[in-house]
Amino acid sequence: MSIRGKACIAGAYEHPTRKAEDKSTAQLHAEVALGALRDAGLTRADVDGYFCAGDAPGMGPLSMADYLGLDRLRHVDSTDIGGSSYLAHVGHAAEAITLGRCNVALITLAGRPRSEGQATGTAPRAGNPTQPDVQFEYPYGAAVANMYAMCAKRHMHEFGTTSEQLAWVKVAASHHAQHNEHAMLRKVVTVEEVVNSPLVADPLHRLDCCVISDGGGALVVTRPEIARSLKRPVVTIRGAGEALKHQMGGQLDLTYSGARFSGARAFEEAGVKPADMKYASIYDSFTITVLMQLEDLGFCEKGGGGRFVQDGNLISGVGKLPFNTDGGGLCNNHPANRGGITKVIEAVRQLRGEAHPAVQVKNCDLALAHGTGGSLGTRHGSATLVLERE
Repeated sequence: MSIRGKACIAGAYEHPTRKAEDKSTAQLHAEVALGALRDAGLTRADVDGYFCAGDAPGMGPLSMADYLGLDRLRHVDSTDIGGSSYLAHVGHAAEAITLGRCNVALITLAGRPRSEGQATGTAPRAGNPTQPDVQFEYPYGAAVANMYAMCAKRHMHEFGTTSEQLAWVKVAASHHAQHNEHAMLRKVVTVEEVVNSPLVADPLHRLDCCVISDGGGALVVTRPEIARSLKRPVVTIRGAGEALKHQMGGQLDLTYSGARFSGARAFEEAGVKPADMKYASIYDSFTITVLMQLEDLGFCEKGGGGRFVQDGNLISGVGKLPFNTDGGGLCNNHPANRGGITKVIEAVRQLRGEAHPAVQVKNCDLALAHGTGGSLGTRHGSATLVLERE
């Protein structure tokens, strides 16, 4: 069974807040849900499928459906693979719609890590002692930043990648963020400023790391005939893929990500190639995350990511592959420490022609959105979507 052309993204909404001291996480979920439904021209009474992940408070969809007043649900999904969950949810929603399980699926993400004082990726991830990996990894002080830094260091060793090349990813994101009134970091930065910012975990500097924000986002996925009946441009789901990458019994290669598999599956289903993409939303928890995923998704050869991203190649209107034109997680926002849904939202904006005029890609009819969740250096989920403007 293929989902190609069987479902559409009819609504998309990103919460404008970056610090929500006066709101609960559940309230943020409700506000983004309302925003996405209004964007689509639908109401909660139309929703018969609901999708959320580990950021949802309480018992996931059970608690949130009650809080949101979703009383006509026929299908729910609480798949949690970190920041890639929400891209996987889009694929799962398309599958459910194809099978007749639901007609209108709502996907929500929200969180308050900034208000709750979350550390900047340097605090050890203790986890629950019952987790099978904790007893082996916690004694070594595994944290988010040093796990990604380990991948960056290995990539540099294997392929000659430089800190200056990684810095170009942040530079591109900052060029886009300057046009986003909600972005946390709107100042355009240079390669020199990135590599001269304080070292967080060798070789990653402070400006190689994403921001931490409150906020969230939501999507509405519907049957094609419903999407076409609404007064919004139609964005069709053309292909989807997902994959997990973990320790593999000790045969772990740090130089590639699960995008190698999820991307291939999405492109195969969509019947297109990386070269056909006009725009790419790439998960950007760190600059190395983007570089590795670009390679694994097929936009350049393995080891060529550094050369691919340098000299502004990711800047809209300048480079060959405009990416994260909202500023991404590196400059705009990274809500709930899992910003995958924002990648889909900006891809939808680009396909609709609703991105900021300064960064809108001309004739954008095919776009990719990709998410990574977990840790690039240990275990993570990857999910890829190919989207098309009808």
